[in-house]
Amino acid sequence: MGITEGKIYKAIPNIMGEINAVGKNKQNTQQGFMYRGIDDVMNAINPALVKHNVFIVPEILEQSREERQTARGGNLIYSICKIKFRFCADDGSSIEAVTIGEGMDSGDKATNKAMAVAFKYACFQVFCIPTEEMKDPDAETPPNSKAAQETGNVKVDAIKISTLRDKAMKKGVSEKSILEHYKIVSFDDMDFKTWHNAMQLLDKYKDVA
Repeated sequence: MGITEGKIYKAIPNIMGEINAVGKNKQNTQQGFMYRGIDDVMNAINPALVKHNVFIVPEILEQSREERQTARGGNLIYSICKIKFRFCADDGSSIEAVTIGEGMDSGDKATNKAMAVAFKYACFQVFCIPTEEMKDPDAETPPNSKAAQETGNVKVDAIKISTLRDKAMKKGVSEKSILEHYKIVSFDDMDFKTWHNAMQLLDKYKDVA
């Protein structure tokens, strides 16, 4: 079999064409930044992988672990994994990608997190997964002014609205009560400052059973 022969070389481009954009719809609870979760990536690529009979085999090439101490004196495990991923087709053809993942955890999940990060970025790079939906030209507007950004008067996008709805549902808080609290008609009217305040407020509620 030649170097560019085999089903894998046709399957990869076909899979690329069927994967939808993966947005930053997860929020880091400690630092507040948005990120793309491993679950989002798996959900995005799985149907296309199954359709084109492609599976992925990981192999850890290198691993390092060390213990660190938090500012409060607790233990924190830091793990770095160098992993080779083999993308295989049903005729035996395959390609390989090597990525590095880093993970930190106070328990026994540091290596799991490192492996998840390595896998996520291997998939992003092999399949060139889009990170946001293509915008309609009519939907584009000039950049927000610096003053608006500084005051938080920038309207939030659909991803942040979806994140807020998910968190409200998780906390058992109705959308109506949030709108009434901030005296707005819909989440589409919410600016970043209000959205950030609402996210912080919801963090104070316990998850519903």
